[in-house]
Amino acid sequence: MSYRRRILRALILIPCALCLVLTAALAQERAQTPTPPQRPAISIRPELPPQSGDPSYRGSVPQGQATTTPIPLSLGEAIRRGLKANLGLLTSTEASRESRAQRVRALSALLPRLTGQISATEQQLNLQALGFLVTPPPSSGFSIPSIVGPYGYQTAAVNAQISLFDYSAITNFKASRESIKAAALSVQNARDLVAQAVGNAYLHIIADGARITATQAEIDADNAVYTNAVRRHDAGTAIGIDVLRSQVELKQRQQILIAVKNQFEKDKLTLGRVIGLPVGQDFTVADPAPSVPLETVSLKDAVAKAYENRADFRAAKARVTAAEFTLRSAKAERYPTLTANGYYGAQGLRMFSNSHGVFSATGALQFNIFDGGRIKSDILQSNSELQTRRNELENLRGQVDYEVRNALLDLTAAGTQVDVARSNTELAGQTLKQGQDRFAAGVTNTVEVVQAQQAVADANENLISAQYQYNVAKVALARALGLAEENIQLYFNAKP
Repeated sequence: MSYRRRILRALILIPCALCLVLTAALAQERAQTPTPPQRPAISIRPELPPQSGDPSYRGSVPQGQATTTPIPLSLGEAIRRGLKANLGLLTSTEASRESRAQRVRALSALLPRLTGQISATEQQLNLQALGFLVTPPPSSGFSIPSIVGPYGYQTAAVNAQISLFDYSAITNFKASRESIKAAALSVQNARDLVAQAVGNAYLHIIADGARITATQAEIDADNAVYTNAVRRHDAGTAIGIDVLRSQVELKQRQQILIAVKNQFEKDKLTLGRVIGLPVGQDFTVADPAPSVPLETVSLKDAVAKAYENRADFRAAKARVTAAEFTLRSAKAERYPTLTANGYYGAQGLRMFSNSHGVFSATGALQFNIFDGGRIKSDILQSNSELQTRRNELENLRGQVDYEVRNALLDLTAAGTQVDVARSNTELAGQTLKQGQDRFAAGVTNTVEVVQAQQAVADANENLISAQYQYNVAKVALARALGLAEENIQLYFNAKP
C-alpha cells in the first residue's frame, strides 16, 4: 500500500472514530446526567381542628382484657384511660404525624440529592442511522462498515442534584414548620376534648346513681305508706281507695326505678366506649366531690386566660401563619431558581484494571416564561385558603369568648339552683313527714300523702339535676379556659 493511500485512509477513519466517541459520550451523558430538579409540588394544608361533636370522640380502641370482677374507676383514672385509648385523640395524633411527614418532604426540596450508579453497557451502533453516510471513493480500496460493535464499558458514578436557591421551596418549608406547630396544638386540644367528654360521661353516671338512691328511698317511703294503708283498711279505719292510691304510687316509683337503673347501665356502657375499657368489663364509680365550690373568676381574667391557653385558638393562629407562607410560596414560583447538577465516577473497559475518572458539572438558572396560568391559579387557591383560615380564627375568637361567658353564666345559675333545690328538698321532706303523721293519726287520707310524696320526688330530681348542671358547668369552664385536662381533676379533687 502506497504512502498516499495510507494518508487517505487515515483521513477517513479519524472522523469515523471521532463520531463514534462523540456518540458514545452523548449516550452516556444522557444516561448519567440527572435532570434539573423540578419545583416541589408540596401543598401545606394543615388539618382542621377536632370538634367536640366529632363522633370519633365517642369511640375508642379497647385496651387490655376484661376481668370477672368490677374494677373501681375514679374520675382521674377514667380521664387517664380516655387519654390513652379515645379514638378522637388517636386520630388527631396520627394527623400530627402526617404533618411531620409533610415537613420532612418540604425539607427534602432544599437538601442535596445524592444517588449512586453502577452500570455495564454493551453497545452496537448503526452509523448510517446516526447520519454518517460517508462512502470512501472506490479507488481507495477499502470500505467503512455501517455497523460498529458490539463493544462494552463499565461505569461507577455518584450523581448530585443541589438546589442553590429556591425561594418557593424555602417558604414552603416555613409553612410546614407552622403546620407542625398547629398539629401539635391540635393534639393538645384533642386531649382537652377527651377530658371534657370523659367528665360529662362520668357525671351522667353519678347523676344516675343519685337518682337510683333517691328513687329507692322514695319507694321505701311509698311502701311504708302502702303498708300503713293496708293495715288501717284491715282495721276498718281507712277506705279501699286509700290502699289503691298508695299502691298506684308505689308501682309508679318501681317503674321509674327500673328506667333509672336501665339508664345507669347504658351510661356506663357509654363511658366504657369513650375511655376504651375492655369489652364486657364492669366497673364502679365514685362521687367526685360534686359540691366543691369554685373561686369567683372575673370575666375579663377568664377570657384572657382562655385566649392564652386554648390550644385550638393557638393552633388556628399557627394555621393562619402557615397559610401566609403557602401564599408566599405560590407567588415565589415566578422567581428564578438556581440549581447545580453533576456526577463523578470511573469508566473503562474493565472497571478495576482499565478505567479512568469521568465527571460532569452543570449550573442552571431556571425561570418561567409561560406556564398557562398555573402559577396564577396556585396564588388564587392559596389566597382563598388564607382567607378561610383567617375567617376560622376570627370565628374561633368569638367562640372562645362565647364559651367562657356561657360557662360562667351556667356556673352561677347552677350554683344558685343547687342551694334553692337543697332547701326545697328539706321542705318537701318535712311536708311528707307531716302528711304521713296526719294519715297515721286518721286526720287525712292518702291524697295528701301522695301529693307530698310527689313533691319530694320532684324536689329530689330538681336537686340532682341542679347538681349535675353545676358539675357540667365546671367541666365546660375548664374546657373554655383551655385547661380541661388539669382543671377537671382539680375542680373535683380527682387524683389521676
